[in-house]
Amino acid sequence: MADLVLRGATVVDGSGADRFRADVAVTGGTITAVGGRPAGRRTVDADGLVLAPGFIDMHAHSDLALLTDPGQPSRITQGVTCEVLGQDGLSYAPVDDTVLPVLRRQLAGWNGDPPDLDWSWRTVGEYLDRLDGGTAVNTCYLVPHGTLRALVLGWAARRPAPAELDRMRDLLARGMAEGAVGLSSGLSYTPGMYADTAELTALCRVVAAHGGFHAPHQRSYGKGALEGYAEMVEIARRSGCPLHLTHATMNFEVNRGRAGDLLALVDAALAEGLDVTLDSYPYLPGSTTLAALLPGWSTAGGPDATLARLADPAARERIRADLEEHGSDGCHGLTADWTTVQVSGVADPALAPAVGRTVAQLATERGQSGTDTFLDLLRADRLATTVLQHVGDEENVRAVMRHPAHTAGSDGLLVGARPHPRAWGTFARYLGHYGRDTGLLTLEEAVTRMTGRPARRLRLDRRGLIRPGHHADLVLFEPATVRDTATYDHPRRPAAGIEHVYVNGTDVLRDRRPTGALPGRALRRTDRGVRAL
Repeated sequence: MADLVLRGATVVDGSGADRFRADVAVTGGTITAVGGRPAGRRTVDADGLVLAPGFIDMHAHSDLALLTDPGQPSRITQGVTCEVLGQDGLSYAPVDDTVLPVLRRQLAGWNGDPPDLDWSWRTVGEYLDRLDGGTAVNTCYLVPHGTLRALVLGWAARRPAPAELDRMRDLLARGMAEGAVGLSSGLSYTPGMYADTAELTALCRVVAAHGGFHAPHQRSYGKGALEGYAEMVEIARRSGCPLHLTHATMNFEVNRGRAGDLLALVDAALAEGLDVTLDSYPYLPGSTTLAALLPGWSTAGGPDATLARLADPAARERIRADLEEHGSDGCHGLTADWTTVQVSGVADPALAPAVGRTVAQLATERGQSGTDTFLDLLRADRLATTVLQHVGDEENVRAVMRHPAHTAGSDGLLVGARPHPRAWGTFARYLGHYGRDTGLLTLEEAVTRMTGRPARRLRLDRRGLIRPGHHADLVLFEPATVRDTATYDHPRRPAAGIEHVYVNGTDVLRDRRPTGALPGRALRRTDRGVRAL
């Protein structure tokens, strides 16, 4: 007899195949039957509900949230059962006693800096040990290139010497051996932005040898977007490493309607035989730290050096010229438009009135230029401010999500007073707005982008599909009512229509309410794919 039977569900199995009606049985965390009339100790009436594999967030920023709030309500309430961490080239493993404190400061805008957290891990394996069996969702981890670089070169703006590159390769190989699924890079963030193509190619060869993939945040999503994507494809070509283009967008006015150029590049790479996938979020605005808009030269040396420059009149003037006249790499090759940059979170409570205001609005209120307001806010908040950037294009968003290599990722930050609603709404928005309401995606297409396709990219062992013998990561939802309810004014509202979520066969969401169960596993790379240890 099965532990659990989901009776009469409309099964969308994650493969892209047509939906069908079936009973699905689960025993001991594994799907044991799809079809027939299995008996169960517990039965859930799934008539009228869609049963899908649990959703996989290919671009998550829950690296600390999973340790401080392991129930992860933002994800389970929208059906997510697995998150990919270590994104954008910056995270907290591997580290040492020198690098970790600097990273904590640099990443405070992304993840906060919880003072009471036990920071005792240092290696990738130790970090995964901390997650394993203590979270509501499963996790995968990417070794962050910027963190590797910080360990070996600090925040220096130079190429590595041969011995330094060898050490980076050794650290990466160890991280992969300890279970990471690939390498992330953040090429518009320090110190990752100082890497050249040759350095990244050398590291990607290590990743390829361990069966992983490269997930880059490329150098530009604005003026140099296509050139940035082309560089990532060239690295895949030279290294033989599979490529996953994270938050693949064509943002800013300069790229309006140009998603076809990106997709043509992807199609050419696929036709050549390269292994390329991508993810995107179903919203227009982006989200990052306010400090990310600084010119790269001004952030060399780390947070203390950056803050010193913000206090230096000559450095401020040089920053102003880059932002207002020349175009800054931090602004993706464009001059700053402060009307599009909206404060979403601050670390200093005294700055709370800035939240929800654009830099342009704050500048008008203060009677100063937008650039001076930007620099003063960074100084006052010690670089920890987060922002939304209203730079997206609907035509581009829709074109990217229709591509057959597309997967879903939230890129959702969880800190700040008014974070981007994608952290709570991405997956329900794919199903509701872009699936049911606009008809852009069929139900089967939407589900496979969130389940079977990302599971193949991650090489997950028996996950991402509804099949006998697969792990029971499952979500039951109402197809007529599922939708995102999080908004820019109220970004932490849970999705509607998600009824039940199971991780490794255990209820983490029952009747739309979190259960408090923590059955998630750290899914680690092995020679045969990824498995839970």
